[in-house]
Parts: sequence; structure tokens; C-alpha cells
Amino acid sequence: MEPKEKPKCKLVGKDSNVFNLIGIVSTTLKKAGQPEAAKEMQNRVFQSESYLEALAIFMEYVDVV
Repeated sequence: MEPKEKPKCKLVGKDSNVFNLIGIVSTTLKKAGQPEAAKEMQNRVFQSESYLEALAIFMEYVDVV
């Protein structure tokens, strides 16, 4: 299975609360036709141990702009 192209996601200048960012990234993935990736990303972020780890996970799924 080919990896899906990462959609662009504007996070710069947004409220940096991790729950807000989860919502933004999740919405971006769903709009790009990747609802499974959105769910997977959410689960991984909720299990992460730091804010920096959560940011790294976001960047695995979307191109942050």
C-alpha cells in the first residue's frame, strides 16, 4: 500500500493548546479523505508523553505550514 500524501495544515499562529491542535490536524486529515489516519493520530497523541512528542506526531501526518 502506498503512503498517502500528507495534506498541508496551517498551525502557525493558532492556539497552541494540544487539544486545539488535535482538532485542527484531525479536521485537515478528514477533509483530505483520511479519516483512519485522523483517528490513529489522535490515539497516538493521547498516548504521547510530552508536548514535543505530540508535535512530532502531528508532523508525521501533515505538512505544517
